[in-house]
Amino acid sequence: QVQLVESGGGLVQAGGSLRLSCSPSGRTGTLDDMGWFRQAPGKEREFVATIALRTGATFYSGSAEGRFTISRDNERMTVYLHMNNLKPEDTAVYYCEAGAGSYDYWGQGTQVIVSS
Repeated sequence: QVQLVESGGGLVQAGGSLRLSCSPSGRTGTLDDMGWFRQAPGKEREFVATIALRTGATFYSGSAEGRFTISRDNERMTVYLHMNNLKPEDTAVYYCEAGAGSYDYWGQGTQVIVSS
């Protein structure tokens, strides 16, 4: 089992920045990748970004590309999502996800609100 704890959400004005953090615990050695998804009110959960834990390879959604950066600190076993130039449409609950083979673990979510 793996537990994920997210932090860093909050309220920010459009154009501002936030950094989300996700720290896994438990059987972290089984993890292959970690990433972020988000779910806005009335919408389905959507992919934001992912990072391969061994290689550092990253992949972003179209809306995140160029504004968000996902990174990892292997010493702290923490994955970050740096979000810049935030827009009101980025308002959502952001969920950390960790993949171990075909199994996915999820955090409890952290709220991000971007005011116009």
